[in-house]
Amino acid sequence: MDELGYHDALAMLDWQIELGADEAILDAPVDRFALEVQPTPASAPVARPAPASTPDARPAAPPPVAVDATEVARVAAAAAHDLPALRAAMEAFPHCPLRETARQLVFADGTPAARVMIVGEAPGRDEDIAGKPFVGRAGQLLDRMLAAIGLSRGAEDAAHAVYITNMLPWRPPQNRDPTPEELAMLGPFIRRHIELADPDILVLMGNWACQGLMGKRGITRLRGGWAEVMDRPAIPMFHPAYLLRKPHDKARAWEDLLSLQARLRTL
Repeated sequence: MDELGYHDALAMLDWQIELGADEAILDAPVDRFALEVQPTPASAPVARPAPASTPDARPAAPPPVAVDATEVARVAAAAAHDLPALRAAMEAFPHCPLRETARQLVFADGTPAARVMIVGEAPGRDEDIAGKPFVGRAGQLLDRMLAAIGLSRGAEDAAHAVYITNMLPWRPPQNRDPTPEELAMLGPFIRRHIELADPDILVLMGNWACQGLMGKRGITRLRGGWAEVMDRPAIPMFHPAYLLRKPHDKARAWEDLLSLQARLRTL
């Protein structure tokens, strides 16, 4: 078939339009819903300027800053120049969770000028109620032990008096043992307490007093052996609460009391 000329092709199109064929189609149908629509420049997202800040706009809150509770305790303890100031600093210290479960802070008992300072572990239920360390059955036993070598927490003269405190000033829940974190956090306070009281001799009663001030545990091995803590002699001894559970060790506790008495005579 000869190729149609321009005028012939145009005449055939006109004839088809007159017959009603006014739309061009393909041999196969086209699914127009499946066609991928390409975005046009008009449909592209338009960058909008950030809205101007208003006087009511609030800046985002900064992330929380981690607090070194031990360093906070060290600074607070160093700033205390006497025992009342130290007690106030401890009562104001907000970073120890024990204060939320204890009734009150247990600071000390006895005569601050005493030659002997006893450091226990932590307050128990009776101490938490009374606000004093070593009360109840364990405290009564301690008083009898001290009286046997001529010492008393109620004595007014330094030669026969004792001063008593604990590693932790707040009672742990259910009288559980202190944790290493609690000992480290509150350590600056007990060290400052010792500096301000300035005793001649320290008595470390129980494992946790030895751990906190000597870095050692094992009271059955340490008891009775003299050491040096903060430039002064210190003797580890059984805690009275332990002796109530293990009365057969009272003989060894008596040996330690006699060693303490002899050391006082030489100083």
